[in-house]
Amino acid sequence: MHRHPQHRSDVVVVTGASAGVGRAVAQELARRGARIGLIARNGEALEELAGQLVANGAAAALPLPCDVADADAVFAAAERVEAELGPIDAWVNNAMATIFGPVHDIAPQEFRRVTEVTYLGYVHGTMAALKHMRPRDRGTILQVGSALAYRSIPLQSAYCGAKHAIVGFTDSLRTELRHDSSNIQVTMVQLPSVNTPQFAWARTRMPHAPRPVGAPVEPQVVARDIVAALENPARESWIGGATVLAILSGLMAPGIGDRYLASTAVEGQMSDTPLDKPREGNLFRPVTGVERAFGPFVGEAKHQAVQVDGAWMRYGAAAATALLACGLGFLLGRQQDR
Repeated sequence: MHRHPQHRSDVVVVTGASAGVGRAVAQELARRGARIGLIARNGEALEELAGQLVANGAAAALPLPCDVADADAVFAAAERVEAELGPIDAWVNNAMATIFGPVHDIAPQEFRRVTEVTYLGYVHGTMAALKHMRPRDRGTILQVGSALAYRSIPLQSAYCGAKHAIVGFTDSLRTELRHDSSNIQVTMVQLPSVNTPQFAWARTRMPHAPRPVGAPVEPQVVARDIVAALENPARESWIGGATVLAILSGLMAPGIGDRYLASTAVEGQMSDTPLDKPREGNLFRPVTGVERAFGPFVGEAKHQAVQVDGAWMRYGAAAATALLACGLGFLLGRQQDR
């Protein structure tokens, strides 16, 4: 474990910490002097990251190499955090795996693996956090989500399904905690496309290397918003105008969204780089050499993004839909009266 001798601060566990959004979140927490538990499969990458985090202000950084699909390993990692860093104040579920390709080209074991990491990994992390937070009746659990948790797109059926499942699981958990009058906070942060290494190391069945839909956001931008959500947890936060548009259009006009995505999002997820053969990627084993926060689209990535309260946005959408329905009903009634 890497420890800074002068700091004493919150204990936060981050899954998927070796690269991408998880790494950026750990770096943001380090700047705030946190004690950070780092979970990912690549132990060597975590050791290197832990040293960097302490050098940049973290009170302590504890590498915890494990696969979040292995529940026992996640529970053991939480025990180590409690023993070596102190009581867990917050847990950030972020680890993910995906495969790009149409449903008919994806094998059952690939669907299973994406689900075990991207959905069950969140379940395991949440259960591990609750085990230690419930006796103390305090703590925050943050689920890093996606606009794709509400608006699915082609070529990412396994990932979209897992993200949808996280929303259902988390909503059930909230009701249980509310029933128990618990002080444990649960929050979700739905992300837009983010410029992370997943586009360089994810498994794909596409003829060209994958790319994000539209212009992605830099991981440091969403990391700041994620840490802000830990400090002031709302029920749900949406980051980026694309996220707001995708979720609201999916809620209000899903059929139009289906047609639009069918015509734009297949080619829109393929870069100009052809692939000679399917890329195996990191689905079943880590890929080394790209353990960094940012991905290959630095030149086009955005350095700012709006953050909104997702709950209030959904209330507004529901109210607008109800008003529209009432208006249409009134007009139809007037038409019939004539």
